[in-house]
Amino acid sequence: MPKVYFTRDISPQGLLKLYHQVNQDITGKVVIKFHTGEPHGPNLLPRDMVKALIDDVPGSVLADTNVYYESPRQTTAGHRETIHINGWDKFATVDILDEEGAVMLPVHGGKHFTAMSMGSHIKNYDSMIVLTHFKGHTMGGFGGSIKNIAIGCADGKIGKKMLHTYPGQDQWSICKKPFMENMVESAKATVDYFAPHITFLNVLRRMSVDCDCMGVDAAEPTIRDIGILASTDILAVDQASIDLVYQAPAKELHDIKKRIESREGLHQLVYGAKIGLGSRKYELIDMDK
Repeated sequence: MPKVYFTRDISPQGLLKLYHQVNQDITGKVVIKFHTGEPHGPNLLPRDMVKALIDDVPGSVLADTNVYYESPRQTTAGHRETIHINGWDKFATVDILDEEGAVMLPVHGGKHFTAMSMGSHIKNYDSMIVLTHFKGHTMGGFGGSIKNIAIGCADGKIGKKMLHTYPGQDQWSICKKPFMENMVESAKATVDYFAPHITFLNVLRRMSVDCDCMGVDAAEPTIRDIGILASTDILAVDQASIDLVYQAPAKELHDIKKRIESREGLHQLVYGAKIGLGSRKYELIDMDK
């Protein structure tokens, strides 16, 4: 049964305490997959936390991909400007994984894809740390580690279209359970590529119903901050995050629970277990005790 480590300490020190529990296979050239966010987004990961992780992993870089929707981040030039506005390049190198095109990674055991189109720079790295702001998501219901690498490693021109769009139909024509299954298969391609040199950190703070891609228009969170979770099992860390969110008082939980379930977001976890992405059963280790 995989271990999931938990702290209520949402700080650089709390993040590193958990990272050091799950970093045993992080070697070589390391990429930290995170979300650059839209310009001036209010719900981004705290910069001091991200900097602490960068400083703790010598030679590591941050990374994201260009987006599929209308945004400054739809082009590499606009994305670079957004990275500068949000301050990430003040303390780190940020790699736009699809800046020089895409590469196909195999999908093992899926029913929708045999391969997924990813930013080509993904093959430049030996290990990946998945650093995720856990929150709601407009189409995924919730955005955890699965979403972070499923959509976030897929390139903006081909991969994201594969995930979101049926041929000849509306841009967002794939939704609910089929979309969850597409995300899981995409995530599995990245996990399988790096395994065992991949680990996952979910930060449960400012959990708006909206993704960080909503920028300044993101809904204000109605649920309190919870903490940080870490595991070497992607499914376990997302399942544990959902379990802790669902323990919130009903009044706080209402908005994000509605967002998750109206999109059938929990199917990410069901399908992930079905195709061997990870384990929904886990041992929660409270690092504050």
